Amino acid sequence: MSNFTTTSTPATSFQRSNDDPMGSMPDTSTGSYARRSKVLSAFDHFASQVTRWAGTPLAFCMALLSVLVWAVMGPLFHFSENWQLIINTGTTIVTFLMVFLIQQSQNKDSVALHLKLNELLAANQVASNRMIGIEDLDEQDLREVAEFYARLAARARNSDVHKECHSIDEQK
Repeated sequence: MSNFTTTSTPATSFQRSNDDPMGSMPDTSTGSYARRSKVLSAFDHFASQVTRWAGTPLAFCMALLSVLVWAVMGPLFHFSENWQLIINTGTTIVTFLMVFLIQQSQNKDSVALHLKLNELLAANQVASNRMIGIEDLDEQDLREVAEFYARLAARARNSDVHKECHSIDEQK
């Protein structure tokens, strides 16, 4: 695990850069996710409301009703290509837009989850602080960390001691 290190970041790097005017989801390795832009706040609020609403029984019933109305209209339009085009176009547009809204909510949830985990790691005296921000490692480094924990799990299964504290810092 040669590349598994973290560096400390000065507080001045937590400021939002001017090259991010649209308020895109910031990198989780910086503190800029704590800053607010009006565009990001508005989109975040909208995405949260829509994704919450889209997961309700009412939204499902409305979608089901739309499909049923479309199906009932089939004989009226002689099951034509235009009749099929209506449902294909409608579902494609809704799906396309929902992907972005759901992804925004997922990004926000992911950042919040990482922050909570980072707090738990930072607060635990036994845990390695090197695990904070681990989501920003490349895939090979993550595999090496996963292999360490797989070896630790195997060692725990084969051990007579049921409670031991271990950390990535003790790796040899």
